[in-house]
Amino acid sequence: MIKQAIIPLAGLGTRLLPLTSVIPKELLPINGKAGIEYILDECVEAGIKEFIFIISKKKKIIKEYFFNDKFFNKIIKKKRKDKRLKFEFAKIKKYKKMIKFVYQNKPKGTGDALLKCAKLVKGNYFLFLLPDDLIIKKNCSREMIKLHKKYKSSIIASKKVSKKDVSRWGIFKIKKFKKNNFYIKDVVEKPVIKKAPSNYAVIGRYILPKNLFQILRKQKPGQGGELHITDGIRQLIKNRYKFIGHIFSGRYIDCGTMNGYIKSSLEISKLKLWKFL
Repeated sequence: MIKQAIIPLAGLGTRLLPLTSVIPKELLPINGKAGIEYILDECVEAGIKEFIFIISKKKKIIKEYFFNDKFFNKIIKKKRKDKRLKFEFAKIKKYKKMIKFVYQNKPKGTGDALLKCAKLVKGNYFLFLLPDDLIIKKNCSREMIKLHKKYKSSIIASKKVSKKDVSRWGIFKIKKFKKNNFYIKDVVEKPVIKKAPSNYAVIGRYILPKNLFQILRKQKPGQGGELHITDGIRQLIKNRYKFIGHIFSGRYIDCGTMNGYIKSSLEISKLKLWKFL
């Protein structure tokens, strides 16, 4: 059973400047709730029991967000009839008990960030989520965990993108297609249009094997002098580890860009509105 989720939060959020010069992008409100909470809600609904947050010293405020008991207790004493405040504090306290923190103080890539968590991972597989990738309407993590149970393999979320946009994404080379799933033959990072093996892109939801840590420890830095999980995944595929691409049924929003961030609030407000109509 997959019970742990790793979430890298040490990035600088430069695409959302100047907002992120003061507030980490993961704490920016999306329709009245911190963005990171949507990711946590998705994971808890999928059966996750423990989170590993990868932060930096510059983003300690993320830890403070979940460990600010004195502030909440003081306010709740003054506003005892505020049910919403009590509910929100109870939820944060629940998450607080589930979170462990590790630090990546230098931006050396997703592979380096993942290695910081190696000693904390208990099971043979774990969930890895990129917080910029918000998926609404359907629980992508739950779909992937269900698929993992069936095939006993690693799973990576995917969506079909326009052929003209393939150079913005990691793109899958597909071996065999079955309904909304396919076997992954390779992953190519941001290929030019003519060399793209497909137009199915990597989205930030992964179920990864613990064996990946062994690969990353031996792996040399790649593009930009950083350690990338994509390179580690490619090596595992070469070593005949099975990876399945899953075309999720939810709606994808990239919250890491200003346009995507604005759109996310609009989309979620519409979703909540329809529930009451």
